[in-house]
Amino acid sequence: MLKIGIFSKLSRISVRMLRYYEEAGLLIPEQVDSATGYRYYGEGQLVEAERIHALREMGFGVGAVGEILSAYHHPAALEQFLRIRREELLAELRAAQRRLLLLETTLERVGKDDKMEYNVTLKEIPARQVASLRGIIADYSREGELWTRMMEETAPQRLQFADPCYGLAIFHDSEYREEQVDVEVQMAVKGSYTDTENVRFRQVPAQRVASVTYQGGYDQIGGVNQAVVDWAAANNCRLDGPMFNIYHVGPVQTSDPAQWVTEVCYPVGEEG
Repeated sequence: MLKIGIFSKLSRISVRMLRYYEEAGLLIPEQVDSATGYRYYGEGQLVEAERIHALREMGFGVGAVGEILSAYHHPAALEQFLRIRREELLAELRAAQRRLLLLETTLERVGKDDKMEYNVTLKEIPARQVASLRGIIADYSREGELWTRMMEETAPQRLQFADPCYGLAIFHDSEYREEQVDVEVQMAVKGSYTDTENVRFRQVPAQRVASVTYQGGYDQIGGVNQAVVDWAAANNCRLDGPMFNIYHVGPVQTSDPAQWVTEVCYPVGEEG
């Protein structure tokens, strides 16, 4: 029998962790002296300790380690656990590589410019239920007509807006148009509603986007678009789908353009 200190040295597991594993039911001493509380481990438990140590080094949590140990003598079950963990680690590696590339390209911009005017980030817009109205308007300055129409048609239903409400406009044209612009406006809502003549209620899936949030007037959109395109090229990221603007603070909240806060979003596809 081995005292806990000796067992700790031989197994390369601290006494603190051995006590933790005992509490978790992973590695229980073969004998505990009732008078002194001293714990003694069997020499054969070094093999089990090594398995636990190896699994923890692979990143398995204590709960998962317990499940794996119970399946250790069943190769098919053990292989399944290990394959799942491998896929998790590969996903973490890909995410870390994306973050590293973002960091490197941002550092490069810092080195070239006195300031970074627009900061591009990769994020996910969550799935949500929306009230949606799509129409052709004379030009971009007439977007407000769509919002007015949506509010008027849905007023009798007293919509309850989600928090955040993701008030946004999607620009569906494949190219810039000076007139007859295809625009869709959306608001996230909660509850059940009936479609109106022009407004549709539907579920929108989660969406991964390259995003820039800026403060000020809409005359900055051109510069923001350029920043996103440059960022996508530098990060080998494929822009995939119509851009949209989320209006965090807009004309509805204040008439002062200097106070407007807009988030410009470009859907992105998988790297490849």
